[in-house]
Amino acid sequence: MSRNNKDPLIQKIAKQAFMTFKGLKCSANGDSKFFAEKQAKLISLVTAIRATDLKISPQKNKPTSGTSEPDPPPVTYMHICETDVFSMGVFLPQNAPPIPLHDHPGMNGMLKVLYGKVNVSCFDKLESGQTTPPRFETPVTPFQNASLRRSLLRSVAEYSENSGPCLLTPLRDNLHQIDAVDGPAAFLDILAPPYDPDDGRDCHYYKVLKTVADPDIAVMENQELQEEEKGTEKEMWLLEIPQPEDFWCGGEPYPGPVVSV
Repeated sequence: MSRNNKDPLIQKIAKQAFMTFKGLKCSANGDSKFFAEKQAKLISLVTAIRATDLKISPQKNKPTSGTSEPDPPPVTYMHICETDVFSMGVFLPQNAPPIPLHDHPGMNGMLKVLYGKVNVSCFDKLESGQTTPPRFETPVTPFQNASLRRSLLRSVAEYSENSGPCLLTPLRDNLHQIDAVDGPAAFLDILAPPYDPDDGRDCHYYKVLKTVADPDIAVMENQELQEEEKGTEKEMWLLEIPQPEDFWCGGEPYPGPVVSV
């Protein structure tokens, strides 16, 4: 990896990401002093990145297509680089639908908004133990019981280009949903290590279930979170589902500085 002090900021971020996450075990939660010092340097670099550093300009809402053309993807991705230590790229979500609630098994990550605004809803999986699932508004079949996941809604927060990065670890804030606010947005995404289904790191999707006992609970039903839940923690149940039909990811060329890893 290049060691030139005149490297573009994105190259410095890639170098620091490699140094931060190299050798880190998938089960690590980032509490060690050694890891924390390296992560702090990475956070500082990532906080400073802007869309102009990557030669990315804010996009307008993409028009809906006519009957003769396929619908545009709700989110596109610009690939920057990937190693066995980390992957890095830019996601460009439109206004709707959101990037669905999904997980990052055994992975650390950072999300830094480059332009626009996004709401990020973060969840932790909880140990089910002997807890009996409650009755849900939409009945769960016996076949679906194995796909139920007890969870904790940890936070709902809004991020802009002036915000620091949203962080996730294998154990904390590992599940999240991302909603673009009032128009298209773009964010830099770092995952360490990258997704790899052959090594147990595959993406899973979830929906939040409403219970009969608390029908007015302000939670997502499929893909909605109420503003009043910001800053709160609430235990709830998730159902693992296939990738939603209205969500898919397209590709766009990355126009920024070349990154060598």
